[in-house]
Amino acid sequence: MKKRRVVVTGLGAITPIGNNVNDFWSNLVAGKNGVELISKFNTSKFDTKFAAEVRGFDPSSLFDKKALRRIDTFAQYALYTANEAILDSAINFEQIDKNRFGVIYGSGIGGIKSFEEQNKLYFQTDDPSKISPFLITMFIADIAAGLISIKYGLKGPNYSTTSACATASHAIADAMMNIERGNADIILTGGSEASITEISIGGFGAMRALSTWNDRYKEASRPFDKDRSGFVMGEGSGTLILEELEHAKNRGAKIYAELSGIGLTADAHHITAPDPEGDGAVRSMMLSITDAEISVNDIDYINAHGTSTPYNDVTETKAIKKVFQNHAYDLVVSSIKSMTGHLLGAAGGVEAIATILAVKNDIVPPTINLDNPDPECDLNYSPNKFTAKKINAAICNTFGFGGHNASLLFTKYRD
Repeated sequence: MKKRRVVVTGLGAITPIGNNVNDFWSNLVAGKNGVELISKFNTSKFDTKFAAEVRGFDPSSLFDKKALRRIDTFAQYALYTANEAILDSAINFEQIDKNRFGVIYGSGIGGIKSFEEQNKLYFQTDDPSKISPFLITMFIADIAAGLISIKYGLKGPNYSTTSACATASHAIADAMMNIERGNADIILTGGSEASITEISIGGFGAMRALSTWNDRYKEASRPFDKDRSGFVMGEGSGTLILEELEHAKNRGAKIYAELSGIGLTADAHHITAPDPEGDGAVRSMMLSITDAEISVNDIDYINAHGTSTPYNDVTETKAIKKVFQNHAYDLVVSSIKSMTGHLLGAAGGVEAIATILAVKNDIVPPTINLDNPDPECDLNYSPNKFTAKKINAAICNTFGFGGHNASLLFTKYRD
């Protein structure tokens, strides 16, 4: 059976460098740094005092005060970017079948801010009656998908993915497969995270995963640089509208790119460390290329997972070289985490948008703070400024704790 083709017809983003897609993309190309000192809580007792926060977010246009008290920040981000993506796609809800419009949307952690606040309240009072009746629906990770479905009356496939940093990519991959097999014609998909909280920063700090460059925090997120010392936490949301090609054409939709291939694998190695030989990453990239029915030499750009951690950057570079051989030195690689920090479960959504716009605009965003490349990281990472390059096909990699690997392959749309 011939596969149904899947295209991208709408985008929405909230990030540390822009609270809509246009601002995000222009700041990305300009190399804007989104890392600042944490403003959300007192960091005096924490080893890491900085992160890439979303700033200037005003949810009042979508939510009244009552609703805001009942919806965690991560779900607010998701609803906000869903609205942007729907408006961008120019979908007319009176002319589509909502039974065939789904929502597959992920979060790695869910409403941890609400969970923390209610825990503090309970343990301060020792009174369970003080716990909000909305606690459960504020912190469960699937609630963003549910709220989006309810808001727009979307009755197609509706569920959430949770696979650490690969969460949003898994949601996008599942959305593609559901459209391919005919379960839906349109799916709103992506991921959201709002985890710059005391417990999150404390927990990742305790495992020595975060950078502690408090005196040089603007330089702390430095993928592929020999002086990297850990990742920088980010937050935000990235939302895509995926649509079956003929459905999109019939309604005259604008098409950003085609989602042509996916690759999903497991390292089966360690709860946090990647396979040292990059086995899972190699196979996920190869599967995406095979799925797209193109060759390794057709890939022009890789949006790397590129976390700025000692292990990931070397392992991912090694995997790229194993897959692409000599062509690895012809293509361009970059990590936008150098600007946005690591958005955890939202990373795949935001980075997919960056990859889609790179394909659309023939521009590779830079990897900033790459001043002293690690000798083991010897590819072209577009250091410190964007690269203008014809991009017909690009891969977006995301890898998560637990050994989860996802590669999404986007190509220029051609009828």
